[in-house]
Amino acid sequence: MYKELTKFKTNNHFNFTVDHSLEEVCNASENGSGVFLVYAAGVEDKELIMVGSTGTVQNDGSLKSKNGGLYDKIVNGHQFAKTGRKYSWPAQMKLENIDRLEVYWYETFNAKNKFIPTYVEGLILQKFLDENGKLPRWNVAF
Repeated sequence: MYKELTKFKTNNHFNFTVDHSLEEVCNASENGSGVFLVYAAGVEDKELIMVGSTGTVQNDGSLKSKNGGLYDKIVNGHQFAKTGRKYSWPAQMKLENIDRLEVYWYETFNAKNKFIPTYVEGLILQKFLDENGKLPRWNVAF
């Protein structure tokens, strides 16, 4: 886990398999903005395969977030075949023989914290790049 994320007290996680409905198991905030980390989890190991974020800070310091917050970004965000993740994640998991995803989410911009979601996303991706020489495999670019 990344120590930079410990300051964000509004957080949680959930597990997802191809037999689950992402809409049902996702417990991410529907109002919050921040980051989410996706791990491919096996019996003995797990690998960070994606980092994402939602919410943009305006020049007046206010937050502009999409309806549905982190929940909507995780469940309906486009990835791979440009369809919602509720469809593309199970298909990609089958292609890559991934048994389970562990998804951790953190509200980075709220009444207690004012960290720009894409800044935190970039920070985590930079640390991953420094350690591995590449981005997580489900992150196409940053």
